[in-house]
Amino acid sequence: MNKKDTCEIYCYDEEKVNRIQTDMQTVDITSVSQMLKAIAEENRAKITYALCLEEELCVCDIANIVGVTIANASHHLRTLHKQGVVKFRKEGKLAFYSLDDDHIKQIMMMALTHKNEVKVDV
Repeated sequence: MNKKDTCEIYCYDEEKVNRIQTDMQTVDITSVSQMLKAIAEENRAKITYALCLEEELCVCDIANIVGVTIANASHHLRTLHKQGVVKFRKEGKLAFYSLDDDHIKQIMMMALTHKNEVKVDV
């Protein structure tokens, strides 16, 4: 660890720490973490982004867009569905997917905007 990016002495603001710890107990950070982890995988991020651009896509469309098999696309879509990122509907023999709600689109678009604005040190 670099000394420039850490405190050189140990001290903390007890009031702030206690307030934030109390607040953290009232929110479901674990579920949010799992949802973000689902989107974080590259193919699932591509699927999520594709659904930001097009309101609804069938599994075959998604497989072709991402460049994976239908089975692989279905696997990724099941993961995204389980985490509340996408929803689906059946129409005859076709399964259509869309983002669960506009918040998911906002998260993805904000992440892309942030990435374009921030220079990352490697």
